[in-house]
Amino acid sequence: MADVVSPDVRSRMMAGIRGAHTNPEMLLRRGLFAKGFRYRLHAKGLPGKPDLVFPRYDAVLFAHGCFWHGHDCHLFKMPSTRREFWEAKIARNREVDARHEVALHAAGWRRGVVWECALKGRTRLPYPEVITRCATWLSSRKDSLAIRGS
Repeated sequence: MADVVSPDVRSRMMAGIRGAHTNPEMLLRRGLFAKGFRYRLHAKGLPGKPDLVFPRYDAVLFAHGCFWHGHDCHLFKMPSTRREFWEAKIARNREVDARHEVALHAAGWRRGVVWECALKGRTRLPYPEVITRCATWLSSRKDSLAIRGS
């Protein structure tokens, strides 16, 4: 199936997709800040430039978009056009995520991921529950956290 917009329009649309300060990230930031957690944003010195870095807790938190990271949920659908390109791109994103997870663990950081489907869509969890689970994990010494939609 051909694309419904011109290549120039598609290019503009794709260029407008943000990698930082996304809606899921902003929700996490607001909720955790209100609970008293302080953090750094997008630390360039850490593998993967985590969305939120909590040095006091030796923890980092990522707000992963289900499409870009190939999450197995209702928000992810492999595009039908240029399928080979998208399969390779998403597979590479997953490989990079795994590499960053290993590097962060080796450097002594705990790693948490909040998937987009936990905050939006038909499987979203109640917002206070997501924030409470993140806060509980930060205060614990558990090595990892993954929050996905129900």
